[in-house]
Amino acid sequence: MVSQNEKSSTRLPPGQRETKALLRWGVDHPGITRSIPRRNLSTWKMVVDGLVENPLTLPWNDFLKLPFTEATIDFHCVEGWSVRNCLWGGVQFRILADLAKPKSEGKFVFFESEDGYTTSLTLEELDKAMLAYKLNGKDIDDELGGPMRLIVPDKYAYKSPMWVRRITFRDKKDLGYWERKGYSDTADPWKNDRYR
Repeated sequence: MVSQNEKSSTRLPPGQRETKALLRWGVDHPGITRSIPRRNLSTWKMVVDGLVENPLTLPWNDFLKLPFTEATIDFHCVEGWSVRNCLWGGVQFRILADLAKPKSEGKFVFFESEDGYTTSLTLEELDKAMLAYKLNGKDIDDELGGPMRLIVPDKYAYKSPMWVRRITFRDKKDLGYWERKGYSDTADPWKNDRYR
């Protein structure tokens, strides 16, 4: 188990307050749709495509065969709340990237979720990211993005999409759902970088 928090765990980013539990999406938040995608692991597939040498389509059982890791990562919501010391478990993003073999021009990664949510990050920003399916030793609930969600350390949580189903490598940065609505594309909580 490793800690991926680069900032001191004795303080919070500016404008954040600590809470003890992650809020439930769809219950405490309406989300971009008014319904929560429900897991069906027999039909679930992760697609990795775009500017890669080896496009992937991974059913759930194949995804679970990838190397498992755990990391303690704080979770910061742009609305001003943070949960410290969340123990996330899953697959490091770079493991999946190594399997897909991005082409030299595929430096940007676009994420699409089951509910239509999107966001994008650079490969560099994803260096410590995780495709998580465990939280504090338990499967991630549907309300929190299960069966699998992205977790990106030191970014506001809108850069950590829930219910991820497609990952596309691209040669340019495309703004995602909240970024098109005025949220910061860099999303750095330590710089209080909420809006553009």
